Amino acid sequence: MTDRRLGVDPPVRPELRRSLSVVDGVAVAASSTAATTSIGIGLGVTAGVVGPHLPAIMLLAFLPVLGIAGAYSRLNRVEPNAGNGYVWVGRSLSPWLGFMTGWVNVVASVAFLAYTTAVTGSALLQLAGEAGLHRVGSLGLDPGSTAQTTAVGIVVLAAVTVTAVTGVRAAARLQTGLLVFEYAVLLGFCGYGIVTGPHSFRLSWFDPFAIPSATALAQGLLLSVFCYWGFEAAFTVNEEVRDPRDASRAGTITLVAMLGLFLLGSVAFQRVLSQGELAGHGAQGLTYFGDRLADRPLAALPLVALMFSAVASLQAGVIPTARGTFAMSRDRTLGPVWSRVSTRYGTPAAGTLLIGALAVAVAAGALVIPRLADMIDAIVNAVGIVVALSYALTALAAAVRFRHLLREDRPQGVRAVLLPAVSALALLGLGGYLGWSFYTSVDHLELRADNGWFLLLMPVAMIVSGFAVAAWAKWVRRSPYFRGGAGTDADAPELLTTSH
Repeated sequence: MTDRRLGVDPPVRPELRRSLSVVDGVAVAASSTAATTSIGIGLGVTAGVVGPHLPAIMLLAFLPVLGIAGAYSRLNRVEPNAGNGYVWVGRSLSPWLGFMTGWVNVVASVAFLAYTTAVTGSALLQLAGEAGLHRVGSLGLDPGSTAQTTAVGIVVLAAVTVTAVTGVRAAARLQTGLLVFEYAVLLGFCGYGIVTGPHSFRLSWFDPFAIPSATALAQGLLLSVFCYWGFEAAFTVNEEVRDPRDASRAGTITLVAMLGLFLLGSVAFQRVLSQGELAGHGAQGLTYFGDRLADRPLAALPLVALMFSAVASLQAGVIPTARGTFAMSRDRTLGPVWSRVSTRYGTPAAGTLLIGALAVAVAAGALVIPRLADMIDAIVNAVGIVVALSYALTALAAAVRFRHLLREDRPQGVRAVLLPAVSALALLGLGGYLGWSFYTSVDHLELRADNGWFLLLMPVAMIVSGFAVAAWAKWVRRSPYFRGGAGTDADAPELLTTSH
């Protein structure tokens, strides 16, 4: 086919291999969401903000995320693309906002990988302690040390990055096995904790009006959104599934499953642990939970499940991020290295390795925060704000794109337009309110997880850097994406009119 605008044959666009089933998509999305890691660590962080109302905040956060999931599914049905929100927002709202959606997803994912690297290292050091290994030479092993946990986690990150290069299919198989084990352990221990826990069950746990303040409500909601974050990983591999509709099914199945697991975990933890115990153990919360319910060696099973979850989420974090940068590179908004597809594996191998390398660099940079618990708090709060922004922009794109349904089919219009729009406005309002509360909470900057300016600085830096890179892509790379936000269609290679 000849491109009439240029009078030349269009370049051959690199293709990803279609080899995944809906089960594989669920495995990638569920591993990216990392329920065991979110329950073992995220619940403790959130409990420190909202008190004993974890079930309430998880239910409340599910509502806007459900609206977001509907927007993703509907957009994916009409335009499956590895770039998903980056393409959909660019076409429906603005190329600048579309690029920002893709960019914040990439930088948030790299930050998440740095966070999960430390969590993985902490889990391994805790397991070493359970096995009786407390020192290596003169060095005492400390699962609460950011330096030690990061060093150990980087080794694991390197290994799973190399595995991700060999293909999504192989990664999905590994993740499926890890998920089966960790969910069996999670369901068993949480179910046992609900039945035998010493603390009385209270309906007030489900009362969002009992949350102590509006700031706590906003921060708790964004932390909970962070826990749900990852279900959309199914949409980043929609060019590699046999039927793009499977990506929509996988994302929805994952999201509903996460709600059930988060409610189960939040009730179980509060039946077994006091409020101080739940909020005070950070990355070692799941270990403490297991110790309260069982003797050795059974008590170590939740810790093993946490390690498996962290390893799976590392790999699952690398995979969708590399697919997002692949789609952006295809449009020349990022450099050509990100869209180089391995002839052997059919994956964006160079981009995958680069994502791993960037995560290592960020993890090393996080060493300025010496306590692991503080580093986790800082990253989770920053990522929560930018994820809310990304979700909100994608939902608004769906509302704009399908607005004609309000005239043509009122019930469909409500689901396709009003629900995403309300969800988007809720998330934007929460993010803005929380950012303002961070700004007004202190009058100076310190590199501390409880310093509001520091907490605000990280998401602001993520967003501002995105505009700088977008400007470079538009005026230096002269990316065709900025002419209307139409990314390269997965099924229409001729849309890419200029070779890298």
